[in-house]
Amino acid sequence: MSVEALANRLEKNAGARRAWAKREGLTAFRLYDGDMPEWPLAIDAYAGLLHVIAYPRRKQLKAGVGELVAGVQQACAQGLQVATADVVVKVHEPRPWGEAPFEKAPGPTRLVTVEEYGRRFECNLTDFLDTGLFLDHRLTRRLVGRASQGARVLNLFAYTGSFTVHALAGGAVETTTVDLSNTYCAWAERNLALNGFATGPRHRVLRDDALAFLEHDRGEYDVIVADPPSFSASKKMGRRFEVQRDHAFLLERCLERLSPGGALYFSTNFVDFAPGPRLEGAEELTAKTLPADFRQRRHRCWRLGREGGGGPGPDRPSGAPRRR
Repeated sequence: MSVEALANRLEKNAGARRAWAKREGLTAFRLYDGDMPEWPLAIDAYAGLLHVIAYPRRKQLKAGVGELVAGVQQACAQGLQVATADVVVKVHEPRPWGEAPFEKAPGPTRLVTVEEYGRRFECNLTDFLDTGLFLDHRLTRRLVGRASQGARVLNLFAYTGSFTVHALAGGAVETTTVDLSNTYCAWAERNLALNGFATGPRHRVLRDDALAFLEHDRGEYDVIVADPPSFSASKKMGRRFEVQRDHAFLLERCLERLSPGGALYFSTNFVDFAPGPRLEGAEELTAKTLPADFRQRRHRCWRLGREGGGGPGPDRPSGAPRRR
């Protein structure tokens, strides 16, 4: 592995990418997306800091990841003129299903506020594998924002509430933000506050399992966002969810809550996802929602209406949500 080659690639990418991001109004964007097989990395800029996730090959894991991490830091410092202290490197190591793929390294938490099309978001570069903002869904968020003028919006599996922020900025009159995690609900409230929005009777942030919420809620919504995890076996709800097996059930429950003429945005990051019959006839938006700074496809996305899709009614799932 040549550190010099990686540094040169980063320097080459950075000039055009930084200029593009400035034009777009972005301070969080991808600089490197697995461009070179010998350097299996995702490198993102966050308001001047760098966030790196390494996906080491089997040989690299056997040899130890210390050399990989040191090489990444050196290449970033050399190619991007960033201090090594401002390069946060995380290693995504395969682990048994159900175990976290990342353990926080010792040291202080690094928080940063980034901008995206005039919206502001708090990102945590150190404590979790993900930062709190999925950059691959940037254009999906903008689509939802543009569809939300005068709308009642439901954001399921809401994570840190970024879709809700775009919906409110787009003119949503009511928002309901649902996530199972207290941590993410509190984070969502901070993101709302960063953008001048407050929670209240018309703008709710609810700690709940999204599937359970759909079972007991009787509200009607004009825009629904459902970005479920690939797999989940939440102890809080005591059931298992698999997006491949259970997406039809999820879509049916969402469509029951959708107003006539409303739009349901469904997305998944499950690499091997195969759309079931319920997505037949739905409009796939993937080509429109993949950002220019990503080389690799990170998600698939569809838009459905009350009459969209076909197929038999799905079986009830046995699972509950967890992040990607």
